[in-house]
Amino acid sequence: MAPGNLKMDIPESPMREEGDTPSSTEESEVESKNPLLTLGRKTSSAVAHTSSVHELLECPVCTNSMYPPIHQCPNGHTLCSCCKLRVHNRCPTCRYELGNIRCLALEKVAESLELPCRFQSLGCPDIFPYYSKLKHESQCTFRPYNCPYAGSECSVKGDIAWLVAHLRDEHKVDMHNGCTFNHRYVKSNPQEVENATWMLTVFNCFGQHFCLHFEAFQLGMAPVYMAFLRFMGDDNEAKNFSYSLEVGANGRRLIWQGVPRSIRDSHRKVRDSHDGLIIQRNMALFFSGGNRKELKLRVTGRIWKEQ
Repeated sequence: MAPGNLKMDIPESPMREEGDTPSSTEESEVESKNPLLTLGRKTSSAVAHTSSVHELLECPVCTNSMYPPIHQCPNGHTLCSCCKLRVHNRCPTCRYELGNIRCLALEKVAESLELPCRFQSLGCPDIFPYYSKLKHESQCTFRPYNCPYAGSECSVKGDIAWLVAHLRDEHKVDMHNGCTFNHRYVKSNPQEVENATWMLTVFNCFGQHFCLHFEAFQLGMAPVYMAFLRFMGDDNEAKNFSYSLEVGANGRRLIWQGVPRSIRDSHRKVRDSHDGLIIQRNMALFFSGGNRKELKLRVTGRIWKEQ
């Protein structure tokens, strides 16, 4: 064939007129392969509608925000590393085997995000880069407090005013006004340490609330009683106060002075650090007097504000 007469049959691709848009079927097929294209459909620009981007970073299994490594299946469905183990390496959306595919593009997009603290509705005004937001939220001073009641596994959370009402109404805790106290603890069978009842009293003084705990437990092999105070607020505020506890009889006294611990520290953490007045059972029974078969222990104390 002479030069210039070469002819090739090339299959033609479907052509769209200017202004035509892809069909919904074409869109769904492409977007299912790449979650970042879904992001493009949800947002009008790379910097607009951050909430839509944040939705893509929400794990479909646990609904928590995803952090590296973010995994994806061959069809582009993503999930967090914790849930990858929970679903036994099967995509919860399409049931394909997950393998070890990282969604590096989504991880990169997350680096550019700045989001408000999850406790914004509780008063936190700050905005954080996506990858430092989680660390801040674990320490945010606006995060809700755990219920300080130790006598049962209470999982409720709230601000201080709500927790005070909760302790009064749900746990029937004694409420007192004032900065001094004089409490008598009575137990008919002091030999039973394991089944001893936790006792909690809430004090309102200096415009703040304090929790006075008294309980029995085993310290090694020795049964003991312990009293300690917790502050209903953060640790930096708790350090503005001090307290003393005293127990005694028959010319003997045990005195403890310290700083109340914040209820951010769990009841067990405070107890296991021995940060309070500890009374050996034999000494407690000596203070009780009588035939030593009944615990009658009087604990006095006061709270004051440091200058």
